[in-house]
Amino acid sequence: LGALAVLLLLPEWALLPAGTLMGAGDVIAQQLVERRGLRGHQGSRTAKMMAIGFCFVGPVVGGWYHILDRLVLGTSASVAVKKMLLDQGGFAPCFLGCFLAITGAVNGLSLQENWARIQQDYVDALLTNYCIWPPVQIANFYLVPLKHRLAVVQCVAIVWNCYLSWKANR
Repeated sequence: LGALAVLLLLPEWALLPAGTLMGAGDVIAQQLVERRGLRGHQGSRTAKMMAIGFCFVGPVVGGWYHILDRLVLGTSASVAVKKMLLDQGGFAPCFLGCFLAITGAVNGLSLQENWARIQQDYVDALLTNYCIWPPVQIANFYLVPLKHRLAVVQCVAIVWNCYLSWKANR
């Protein structure tokens, strides 16, 4: 019921960018980073990443922005910094762990394999997250209205999604 309530809070278009851009990030990872070529492209992998974007990333991140706006009121620069600290200090570590676990499960890893992959990739992914997202989120929380934040983040996230896809599918 809670997930349904979160979905109802999001604009009807909010999930589309998340799924589409997760897929685009995977295509970029496969073609530009991994250099698989068209014949070597794994369409099922792209479809899985899109599904994770539609079913997990969009609803969870979009819902988080609504919660964050209720937790920290205002639009000043100091409010944006507070939101970024909550986002990056609390939400991002949990979200990233869940993302890696879901990706491993969707890719058919056993519990032991998935746990080993999370232990291998989590710290590096989190540190990379901290190189990208704090300035993006300060600008997002300070300059962008709530209803557009998920879309803005997903546009910036195309590079991040490429990294996550590569990291989760190595």
